Amino acid sequence: MGLVNHIIEITLDTLRTYGVPAVFFLMVLESACIPAPSEVIMLFGGYLVSQGDASFATVVSAGVLGNVVGSLIAWSVGAYGGRVYLERHGKWLHATPANLERADRWFEQRGHRAVFFSRMLPVVRTFISLPAGVS
Repeated sequence: MGLVNHIIEITLDTLRTYGVPAVFFLMVLESACIPAPSEVIMLFGGYLVSQGDASFATVVSAGVLGNVVGSLIAWSVGAYGGRVYLERHGKWLHATPANLERADRWFEQRGHRAVFFSRMLPVVRTFISLPAGVS
């Protein structure tokens, strides 16, 4: 539990120091597959609103924009480098050519729904943009 507490403390220190810009930046990191606790980030954003240090619309906008930018980064990594990486080093992740082909077919049939619903699930929402980009 030490690592999780350490990540939360770093997140809170960053938020205390930089406020709303930190909400944006940390949400970018979280959505770009870098562990940052979005629940803590947005809770602190709510605290900023309650203290009158930021408006509700500003915090929500910073969180949403950060999430979209981070998701686009993760998708781009998957789309422009993920396939090549998996074809070269995928055996370590059990990503054989047959499995990649099966994943492509699955994403063609169910990708839109999978991404939509995965964005609502903790942990999964952080990473779904990467395989969506690969496929």
